Amino acid sequence: WTFSAAYRQFNDISYLRMAERAYHYLRDNFIDKEYGGVYWELDYQGKPLNTKKQTDAQGFALYGFSEFYRATGISEALELSIDLFKLIEHTFDDESGGYLEAFSRDWSPIADMRLSEKDENQVKTMNTHLHILEPYTNLLQVWPDDQLISAQKDLVDLFVSKIYDSRTGHLNLFFDREWNSTTDTISYGHDIEAAWLLWEATTVLNIPALSQSIKDIVTSIGLAAVEGILPDGSMAYEFRDGHLDDERHWWVQAEAVVGYSYLSKIVPDSKFLDLAENVWKFIQTKLIDVQFGEWYWSVLPDGQMNRNDDKAGFWKCPYHNGRMCLEMLRFNDHVC
Repeated sequence: WTFSAAYRQFNDISYLRMAERAYHYLRDNFIDKEYGGVYWELDYQGKPLNTKKQTDAQGFALYGFSEFYRATGISEALELSIDLFKLIEHTFDDESGGYLEAFSRDWSPIADMRLSEKDENQVKTMNTHLHILEPYTNLLQVWPDDQLISAQKDLVDLFVSKIYDSRTGHLNLFFDREWNSTTDTISYGHDIEAAWLLWEATTVLNIPALSQSIKDIVTSIGLAAVEGILPDGSMAYEFRDGHLDDERHWWVQAEAVVGYSYLSKIVPDSKFLDLAENVWKFIQTKLIDVQFGEWYWSVLPDGQMNRNDDKAGFWKCPYHNGRMCLEMLRFNDHVC
């Protein structure tokens, strides 16, 4: 996704070459030729290591393939995108609504549905629904199919009716099959990321009545996320079990810049742009490695750089921070 999006923005052939390399590897190695969908993990030789099917992973594969199609016009990429969309729709819960979290390789039920060890083992999550909303928005811009439009409208409605907590303004994170929330943890980064992705989704759907109703909700989410803003302008990671985790993760800061920049356009209020600018200043002074490049994983609660976790690895790539800068370039009075 990132190198495809960068190529669309800058027309730099080196970005295209990287996008092509990633596309071919994803297509040739990650796609399960027998049961469909993408594996969760391969070994260094490209052989399946963990063959479970996380719905979240299907969404990200769709995000990458659809962006590659937008960048190159290669029809195969669109065909792969459509195949993944149809596959994701098969994970939909016809009884209670929403998308189920994970499956075994052959799409049968699986006991451990967690995306990572720190997550709750629940059948539905906010995170997976966010990362279906995101690629559906991307695919709609090149394939405005009626089934896709309907699925996206239903997904926006799910965020409003099941995931968004009108009492707090935050998003609930984990749910049982009937949409009962199973935790009171607050993820500030997911709140502000969802705020702008929901707005983008409704903008692409181009339904004025829906956009107006979502405007109030994304503003509420953005204001609730301000609870995570620290005195130095950065955004804390989460609030869990009565404790504020004030480690400042790279992706949270990137999404805060984008989210508050969007809100400054949705609701003309200088405080939102101030929030975005303050987070960006923190990124420049604390997170970017000006000597060796890229961003550090985080700034620790004591203010020290986290030099132990990956700059690039299983959970970190240029998606969040690269997208932040690409999104900011879309604003005339950008802060990046």
